[in-house]
Amino acid sequence: MNGPLSNLKVIDFSSVLMGPYCTMMLSDMGADVIKVERPSGDSTRYIGPSHTEGMGSMFLNLNRNKRSISLDLKKEKSKNAIFKLLQESDVFVHSLRPHTMKKLGLAYEDVVKVNPKIIYCGMYGFSKEGPYNTRPAYDDIIQAASGMAAVQGDMAGEPQYLSALIADKTTGLIGASTIMAALLHREKTGEGQEIEVPMFESMVSFSMVEHMYGHTFSPPIGDSVYPRAASPNRKPYKTADGYISVLIYSDKQWLSFFEVSGNEHLRNDHRFKDISARTNNINYVYETVQKIIESKTTNEWLELLEKGDIPCVNVNRPEDLFHDPHLEKLNFFETVKHPSEGKIKNMKFPATFSSSKTEVRRLAPHLGEHSEEILREAGYDEQEIKKILNTEEV
Repeated sequence: MNGPLSNLKVIDFSSVLMGPYCTMMLSDMGADVIKVERPSGDSTRYIGPSHTEGMGSMFLNLNRNKRSISLDLKKEKSKNAIFKLLQESDVFVHSLRPHTMKKLGLAYEDVVKVNPKIIYCGMYGFSKEGPYNTRPAYDDIIQAASGMAAVQGDMAGEPQYLSALIADKTTGLIGASTIMAALLHREKTGEGQEIEVPMFESMVSFSMVEHMYGHTFSPPIGDSVYPRAASPNRKPYKTADGYISVLIYSDKQWLSFFEVSGNEHLRNDHRFKDISARTNNINYVYETVQKIIESKTTNEWLELLEKGDIPCVNVNRPEDLFHDPHLEKLNFFETVKHPSEGKIKNMKFPATFSSSKTEVRRLAPHLGEHSEEILREAGYDEQEIKKILNTEEV
C-alpha cells in the first residue's frame, strides 16, 4: 500500500522549521522530497543534542523521509543542476524572501520557463504585495506582529511568546494544504501555478477567528479578544496534590459537573445559566471552579469527572508523553535505528488513511548523503557528477 502522495516529486529549497515542516507532511504521505542544502547545511542540523555533528535532534525530527543534496548555488554548474531537477519535479518549495529568490535566478518566472506545470510555493514572512514584503521574519516576530504575544500578555501580565513555534508550524500546515489544492487544480486543468504562503497573514487568519470578537462588526459592538481564551485564570486547575486540566463547556457538562462535585446550588446562579452568561462572567466562573477543584486530589477528580463525561486530563510534561497509555497503545513514538545516530524516537504521522499508507521510509539524511544518487537520476553521468560535486569545480 503506497502513500497518497507517492510518485510526487518535491524539490525542497526551504530551511529551519516552517518549510521543512510543510515538506515533512508531504514526505510522510509518500512524496519523494529532495532537500537542497547549502554546503554548510540547514541550521537546524546544529540545534539540540546530537551524537554526530550536523545531526541535531530538531533536524532529525523535521527531515525524515527526505533525501539530501548539497549544492552551492553561487556556482553555475550547481544552478544548472537545480534547473535540471526542477524540469522533472511536481513541486518547488522555498522559504526565502522574493527578492532573494530573484537574485538567485530562482523566482517563479525563472522556474516556470523550464517547467510550466510546476507548483511553486513560496513561504516567507509577509506577502510580496504589501509594504512589509522585504522584512525578515521568524516565529517570534510573527507571534508579536499577529497579536498573539499581546493576547498571551493578557494572561501572563506582559507580552509573551507561546512556548511552541506555532507560527512556523501553522504556516507549514497551510503550505502543505495549499500545495495539495494546487495539485488538484493541475490534475483538473493541466495548469501549474505560483503559491504564496506568508506567515503574517497565515497567523492573523489563525488567531483572529476568535479574537476579532466584537470587532467582527463594523462599527465594533464590543472589544476584540475572546474573553475565555485570554483570561488570566485560564490555566490548569490546582488540585490538592498537583494540577488537572478541565474544560466544562456545554450546558450538559456544567449540570454534570455541579452534580459530581456536590455543588448543585450553582444551577441557580445566573452567571452559570448558559454559554453567554458564563462568557460574560468568565473570571468568576474560573475562580469558582478553582475553589472546588482544590478540595480533592488529581486522581479523585479524574475518576469523578470521567464518570460525568466531562473533558479532563493530567497536565503532562513532554517527557510524560513517551509513557502515555493511549500513545503507547498506538505505538505513536516508534524507536528505530538510525544508520549513524543509533536508536532514536520517531513520531507517527498523526492522521490515518483507510486506503493509503503513511510510514517512515527513511530517516533524516546526512548533509549531501544522496547527492550522487539524485544527480544520477537526473541523467548526469559519473564524470559530470564529480564536476558538480567538486567544490573547486562547481
